[in-house]
Amino acid sequence: MRAMDARDTRQWDSVIELKDATKRFRRLKHGGLLRREYEDIYALSHVNLRVDRGEFVAYAGPNGAGKSTTFKLLCGMLAPNEGTSRLFGMDPIKRRIPVMRRTGVLFGNRSELWWDQPVRASFDWKRVVWEIPKADYDARMEKLTAGFRLGDFMDAFARELSLGQRMRANLALTLLHGPELVLLDEPTLGLDVLAKRELIENLKRINREDGVTLLVTSHDMDDLRDMARRLVLLHEGVIRYDGDFDGLLRQHDRSDFESIIAQMYRDWQPED
Repeated sequence: MRAMDARDTRQWDSVIELKDATKRFRRLKHGGLLRREYEDIYALSHVNLRVDRGEFVAYAGPNGAGKSTTFKLLCGMLAPNEGTSRLFGMDPIKRRIPVMRRTGVLFGNRSELWWDQPVRASFDWKRVVWEIPKADYDARMEKLTAGFRLGDFMDAFARELSLGQRMRANLALTLLHGPELVLLDEPTLGLDVLAKRELIENLKRINREDGVTLLVTSHDMDDLRDMARRLVLLHEGVIRYDGDFDGLLRQHDRSDFESIIAQMYRDWQPED
């Protein structure tokens, strides 16, 4: 059944598709014993986004722009109030298991590693829980161990690892089940220059060699420009730009990428 599922999804050129996706939350505006007033807060407003197979997309925006909400819609953790969210042509809530078998998710401030166990134990645990065939597991582990240089610390406790080692192990664990799509939220957060460079090169390699589709968020625009070919800018739940990085530079006739983004953020702020 898993082989049939994998074959069926590969006919889809579109891996991610949001159509008029809107997510709003109710927030208490005024509260009292007899009367309460609520207001709707829009985390996403009529977002349309398509990511095709094999793309490497940077998904950027300031804090509160709606990036994490987008990821939660794609993972099936939230349902849109309006519009649709589809991965591989499937509803991630109604078809959660087949969707997540094809998807890897990594948040920069979270870890799947067992803190007080050897790193190897976390990989063995995932093999059992995800029912990864032993032959597939061995082949992937050989490749991941070489690509992410895991051999030096596979028998060390996760709590003993440096931040860079922990991120390499977490990314390898995310790739262990062979996902076709990987969602990464702030993967370079807190890394030093060398660890960041190594992570970026690994992401570019799995996109180029394995055809893995990547959607990555970061507040470091230079990192995103180094990684991805396409930039999607989100602000207050609305997509403001969708194109390549060079196109944004040409559009503003400037070479200082960071200042362009900062100015765009300022321009989008509502006037008092």
